[in-house]
Amino acid sequence: MGEDVGVRTFSREDRARYREKVRNCLDVFAEMLRESRFDIDRPMTGLEIELNLVDEASNPAMRNADVLAAIEDPSFQTELGQFNIEINVPPRRLTGTGTAGFEEHVRASLNAAEQKARTVGAHMVMIGILPTLRPEHLTAETLSANPRYKLLNEQIFAARGEDLPIAISGVERLAVTADTITPEAACTSTQFHLQVSPAQFADYWNAAQAVAGIQVALGANAPLLFGRELWRETRIPLFQQATDTRPEEIKAQGVRPRVWFGERWITSVFDLFEENVRYFPALLPVCDPQDPAQTLAAGEVPNLAELRLHNGTIYRWNRPVYDVSRGRPHLRVENRVLPAGPTVLDTIANGAFYFGLVRALAESDRPLWSQMSFSAAEENFTSCARHGIDAQVFWPGLGYLPVTELVLRRLLPMAHHGLDRWGLDPAERDRLLGVIEQRCLTNRNGATWQVATLHRLESADHLDRPEALREVVRHYVELMHSNRPVHEWPIP
Repeated sequence: MGEDVGVRTFSREDRARYREKVRNCLDVFAEMLRESRFDIDRPMTGLEIELNLVDEASNPAMRNADVLAAIEDPSFQTELGQFNIEINVPPRRLTGTGTAGFEEHVRASLNAAEQKARTVGAHMVMIGILPTLRPEHLTAETLSANPRYKLLNEQIFAARGEDLPIAISGVERLAVTADTITPEAACTSTQFHLQVSPAQFADYWNAAQAVAGIQVALGANAPLLFGRELWRETRIPLFQQATDTRPEEIKAQGVRPRVWFGERWITSVFDLFEENVRYFPALLPVCDPQDPAQTLAAGEVPNLAELRLHNGTIYRWNRPVYDVSRGRPHLRVENRVLPAGPTVLDTIANGAFYFGLVRALAESDRPLWSQMSFSAAEENFTSCARHGIDAQVFWPGLGYLPVTELVLRRLLPMAHHGLDRWGLDPAERDRLLGVIEQRCLTNRNGATWQVATLHRLESADHLDRPEALREVVRHYVELMHSNRPVHEWPIP
């Protein structure tokens, strides 16, 4: 949600001042885009992974403060729920064996952190939604101690004015209400960051939107919530509903949700920031003392604090990011569509597929988005979240076809080409895209494994649903540490 924010209340004057500062930031950002003051020489990629914590019984462990104290590594940070933490991986270039470097770093960091977490009675799990979560685990008491989460919770419910309904119809149905945003903590994701130039940003963002559904279908890893089998990637509808500031009457008026796929292809990164300012009221109207216009006029780089904070409270599945590193501004596409896990290798393979595919699409002679409506991309996204690797998707020139057929016939060759353009080592390229290929051929990802394991435990071992869910998590943790990709996981 952006920068840390302390406990406070906001006045009407705070909101008016913040609105003015955000608009000033937007004007300065437009001027910076015209003057091309951005770092584009050595584009970097980044990675964040959100993790769940479980106890010895495979139930959520509300121990993130203790775990972080034991780990003592600034790469690990708090997340919304006390059963969540996040690892931020230092950015790298994709040239050579950059993806192998990502994999080695993540695996070493997670293995070391897991050993220390065990000393305080917790284990780390990379999974989109923890199957053993129950409604009683998601209350105000389970929010992390960082005051920014309490403040965000207060502001979202002040905007709603009422409790939050969560209703998801999938294989089974779920209908509950919540009086806090803690259901959002159930959603743990992998986030890929891709640095791009202002001139290229629209092409890369459009490409990322066009393939978002494909990513979700291949990487689905969240089929279970509160003991119910719902969508193959239940994290998508849950996150959309858990942060919705709109009561029903406001929804009926067509007001946009803060978790948003978008509604059009863009021509500039400015389109996205301008929409954020135009459509969404501030949740956290905290003003920074810096005057961005004066800072830019003095030849320095403004941090655009208000614009960045506002942007961090609007949860686009592909979010634009403005940041300053070593005194130079840059832009990134933050790809937020994938769940965490199941393994480090699966995660890096998902990243390689995404980075390669979006580069091939962004640099193609005839842009995909000139052949495909934005609504078709959104329809693909929803269908893939609902059906996962079994989804049917639309693709220009091919019509509707199984997602695995599309990937094998068309998208894997494009990803190969894109990774070659990044300069990735051919052996590394083939190793990682081979994981994606085998996932398609075996029709197995984290979601299909969880559902098949649950059904086998219920039918063959005659376990009741709560005990079967605990066994699913126990087996998942064991296999996650085996370093075997999910398509090789046996059904216990």
